Amino acid sequence: MPPTPCELGFRMPAEWEPHRGTWLSWPHKEASWPGRFGPVPPIFARMVRHLAEHEEVHINVSGAEMEQDVRRLLADRRANGQRVHFHYHPTNDAWCRDHGPIFIQREVDHHREEAILDWDYNAWGGKYPPFDLDDVIPTRIGQEYGIPVFSPKMVLEGGSIDVNGRGTLLTTEACLLNPNRNPGLGRAEIESTLRDNLGVSHILWLGDGIAGDDTDGHVDDLTRFVNSSTVVTVVEEDPADENYEPLQENLERLSGMTDESGRPLRVVRLPMPRALHHEGQRLPASYANFYIANGVVLLPAYDPERDEQARLTLQSLFPDREVIAIDCTDLVWGLGAFHCVSQQWPALR
Repeated sequence: MPPTPCELGFRMPAEWEPHRGTWLSWPHKEASWPGRFGPVPPIFARMVRHLAEHEEVHINVSGAEMEQDVRRLLADRRANGQRVHFHYHPTNDAWCRDHGPIFIQREVDHHREEAILDWDYNAWGGKYPPFDLDDVIPTRIGQEYGIPVFSPKMVLEGGSIDVNGRGTLLTTEACLLNPNRNPGLGRAEIESTLRDNLGVSHILWLGDGIAGDDTDGHVDDLTRFVNSSTVVTVVEEDPADENYEPLQENLERLSGMTDESGRPLRVVRLPMPRALHHEGQRLPASYANFYIANGVVLLPAYDPERDEQARLTLQSLFPDREVIAIDCTDLVWGLGAFHCVSQQWPALR
């Protein structure tokens, strides 16, 4: 058996560690935002403008025609085009957190090396075929840059895990133990694969996800590390809301959890926006779906009164970054927000 990434010294850095850049897959599948696709590319463009002030932005597009369309939109939004890079990697959809490359790093002779994990991808349990183009994105990026690629041979989406960069990983039973992902694997086998590939030693399991989440409970709509020993977790205050009980259960689980050194986690509460519906469908609007970049945190906004409470909470936790709230009521009609569409590329410091 070849050595695992963990045996070779690799680990997945935390999202707040320095970035080289951010990967996006430009939105083009109108069926993901039926009847409301029009506002979505401008939201992406605004996201790019803020990111490009602080780091590179790498965008997967289908080819030269899409690149030119996106360049015009970015110019209209005054994005820094010098930091935006286009890659002709066609995709099925825009959810780069889940189909994009997960970068891992190791220290060798006082310098860092990187590799890419290319997990199997089946569009959240086969819900939205086809997904063949998305499934090969990590390997295509590895080939383009000459970065080694490991294939763990397990279905996993980036939004289903969150790491503190020190050895602890957060995930949910609702997603990772769902038989529509890896029906032949039990909890022990899944944990072993996570340890072998992500360089983690301590795995924390939450329960169910939020209402409206078609990913079967991704942790990036629930609970996120903001430093190695602190998490923020969304809490619903209305007992009549369908999110109240599962979020209370997750809060109770977190109260008994520790980091990899056995220290209790510091747990900070984030509000939930008031219930958001479109055409009778509950949308998975959550303030936990923020994205941490160099110098900035992008916070999805849905509810003016509660948006500011969430922004101030995150600002207190990221004093060296500007927390920017951007309206995502149209973006979340596609059932995801900023974290779902982005994937960090850690810097080789």
